Amino acid sequence: MKQSAGLLLYRLTPSGLCVLVVHPSGAYNKNAAWSLPKGEPDAFETLEQSARREVQEEVGVVVTGPVRPLGHIDYQKSKKRVTAFAAELPADQEPRCASWEIDRCELVPVDAARKLLHVDQVPFLDRLIPLLRGAS
Repeated sequence: MKQSAGLLLYRLTPSGLCVLVVHPSGAYNKNAAWSLPKGEPDAFETLEQSARREVQEEVGVVVTGPVRPLGHIDYQKSKKRVTAFAAELPADQEPRCASWEIDRCELVPVDAARKLLHVDQVPFLDRLIPLLRGAS
């Protein structure tokens, strides 16, 4: 089974909870769903290490603080497994398109993310919200 790992970066703003989503580049992805920044692990790399590296490569954000596991989902069609972790977007960093793999990255309200994200990734949002409530 193909595996992928990513970080669901979030920021609490005066208007509410926002999350970072990215859109894959390429003409063939013009109408593709958005995603959390993620990618396949390198050899001898843990899923958490992979998630941190992919975020740095794709959106230029270095997450050195703690991350919290959000578990995994399996894509319904491809059966690819995506493991995610949640981390607060560092206050001193702004995401940007840092890789050819993505053509857009945006910090959006959770409700907007539900409409943009690949349908199989939406459960990560559902797991994030109670996790944050428990932390407050």
